[in-house]
Amino acid sequence: MKTNAAVLHQFNTPLVVEEVDLAGPGPGEVLVKVGSTGICHSDLHFIKREIDCSLPTVLGHEAAGTVVSCGEGVDEFQSGQKVIFLSRPNCGFCFYCQLGHPYLCEGRAMPYGVFMDGGTRLSKGGQPIYHMALVASFAEYAVSPAEQLLALPDEMPLPQAAVIGCAVLTGVGAVKNIAQVEIGSSVAVIGCGGVGLNLVQGARLAGAARIIAVDLLDNKLSYAEQFGATHLVNAKNEDPVKRIRELTAGRGADYTFDGIGLPPTIRQAVDAARPRGTIVIVGAAPMGVDAHLDAFSLALDEKTIKGCFLGAASPRLDLPRLIDLYLSGKLQVDELITRELSLPEINDAFDLLRNGEVARSVVTMD
Repeated sequence: MKTNAAVLHQFNTPLVVEEVDLAGPGPGEVLVKVGSTGICHSDLHFIKREIDCSLPTVLGHEAAGTVVSCGEGVDEFQSGQKVIFLSRPNCGFCFYCQLGHPYLCEGRAMPYGVFMDGGTRLSKGGQPIYHMALVASFAEYAVSPAEQLLALPDEMPLPQAAVIGCAVLTGVGAVKNIAQVEIGSSVAVIGCGGVGLNLVQGARLAGAARIIAVDLLDNKLSYAEQFGATHLVNAKNEDPVKRIRELTAGRGADYTFDGIGLPPTIRQAVDAARPRGTIVIVGAAPMGVDAHLDAFSLALDEKTIKGCFLGAASPRLDLPRLIDLYLSGKLQVDELITRELSLPEINDAFDLLRNGEVARSVVTMD
C-alpha cells in the first residue's frame, strides 16, 4: 500500500513528507493507522546525528493509533481497536526481560531500523526505508511487531495516549521506578521540557513536599508550576545550585533529576543533591558526550547517581496504570499538549521544540 510519511534523507536537514510504499503485516505484525504522534527530543537527536541511524529513515516512536489488520499468528488485536505503540521490542525470555526490565531486552538486538527478519516494511523505488524503534510513526500508517502494541480503552483519546507512551512514562517512571521518591521529600528537576514536566508531576504524585523546577525559560517554569512545582528557578538569573540549597536548609535536595542530559546540567544535578542524596540522569545526552564530576565529593558525600532509560518501566504494567490515572483525572496530560499540528507541518513542530515554545507538540493525522 501507499502511505505519506516524513522521511529523513540527510542529517541536519528538514524531513521530507512524501508518498512511500508500506508492505502489509507479516507473521506476528500489525498494520496500524497512526492517529497521533508526539514530537520528542529523541527524534531531534537522530535528525542532528547526535544518535546515529541508517538513512533514509522514518522517525517517530511516541504514538497511538487504530488497528487496520493483523498478520498471521496475531489474535490479541482486532480491526478498529485503539492501541499505543511501545518504543522497544522485547522478547520476554532474556535475562533483563525475566528481571522485569524489558526496555533492556537482549533478545531483540537487531541493527537499527530493521525487523527480526532483517528487512524493512517501508520502501520507495525498491530501496529500503528504515523504521525508528520499529514504530516509524511519522507516517499515516505503520507496521509494527504485535509485541510493541498495547490495547487502549475506547474512551482514551489518541493524542493523550501518544504522549503517555514516552514523555509521561519516562518522567513519572523515573520518579517511581528509579528514584522511588518518598512522601514529604524535597525534589529538584533541572529542565522542564516534556519529560521534565512529568518528573515534576511524578514528584507531585509521589507526595514530595518541595518540588523545585529549574529552567532557562519562563514559559517552561510556568508549565512546571501547573504540573506541581512549588518553587521556580530561572537559571539565567540565579545560580540554580545555590538557590536549591537555600530552599532545602542549606543541604541540597533529597532527589535531583536532570531532564536535559548535558554536562552542565548533569553537574548541577549532582551538586544540588544533599549528602546521601540521589541523582537521576533522565535526559538523553548526545552519543560520546562526557560529564566531568568531582569524584572526591561523590565519595565524601555518599551520593548515588542513577541512569534512567524510558522510565525503567514495565510498560504492560505501568502504561495501564498511567492511563487509569489520566481517565480518573489524577494525571495531567491535556495540559502537556500545547500544540497540535498536521503531518505536512512536522518541520514546524521541530522548530517549536528547538525554540522551547511548547511543553509537547503532537502531530495528528487526518
